[in-house]
Amino acid sequence: MSIADLPRPVGYVLGGGGSLGAVQVGMLQALSEHDIAPGVVAGTSVGSLNGAIVALDPKSAANRLSHLWARITRERVFPGGLLAQVRTFQHTKTHLFPSTGLAAVIADFMGADVTFADLTLPFAALAMDIATARPHVMRDGPLLPALLASAAIPGIFPPVQLGALRLYDGGLVANVPMRQALDLGARSLVVLDCNFPGHIPAPPETMAEVLFYTAMVTMRAQAVFEAPLVAAEVPVIYLHGPEPHPVSPLDFRQTGTLIEAAYEAARSFLADLDVTGPGLYGSP
Repeated sequence: MSIADLPRPVGYVLGGGGSLGAVQVGMLQALSEHDIAPGVVAGTSVGSLNGAIVALDPKSAANRLSHLWARITRERVFPGGLLAQVRTFQHTKTHLFPSTGLAAVIADFMGADVTFADLTLPFAALAMDIATARPHVMRDGPLLPALLASAAIPGIFPPVQLGALRLYDGGLVANVPMRQALDLGARSLVVLDCNFPGHIPAPPETMAEVLFYTAMVTMRAQAVFEAPLVAAEVPVIYLHGPEPHPVSPLDFRQTGTLIEAAYEAARSFLADLDVTGPGLYGSP
């Protein structure tokens, strides 16, 4: 079958990765050139933020995200220098940054009062329930606290209290939430993974980067294990990302480069794609 003949609904699955979430913007631009519009969306961490925009308006998501990502800076998401990080850690004993900057970015992307019910497509944001260390799927209520919880990286940001639950970043247990997309009803998957295919992150140089490095290595191991299992059931289009760039997940200065490189890589991959049924097309 051609890619346009993928079984519907197609599930878009967006993984986490900090500033590398810009890669997904380029991938979405490439996908917009093909007749493979999503029917459901699942995302984790920064992928939940990008995914919420896709679920809100799939047709304009790539264009809207390219403008929104151009406004993100490290200082907005991770406010304060090294001394501020030390003071925050001394005071909280659990994290280096307050979540105020991230909350402001989410509000800029979505608006402060948008709910899951306002979205056009079924959407799931993934977090981790601290009490059980299991994935927690969020599908209703206000979007801002759900997206904040999905991106609450341990050691980087504080956990988020949502009702009776305390939640951390879903990347720890479901960074590329393929199973959750199937639970939404997807019959084929298109995976937008932030990690450079086949490569671990560059060696970390700061405490914040050490925490990101540890999380991203764990996240990639999950995807390598999970993708073939899911692909035994449905077609899984695992988009090829750009070649590795020496960029920290905390550095937003290379957003334009990542978007352009991801677009070219995904466009080339899709042009050569031949889908024959359930299976893994591409790889983590």
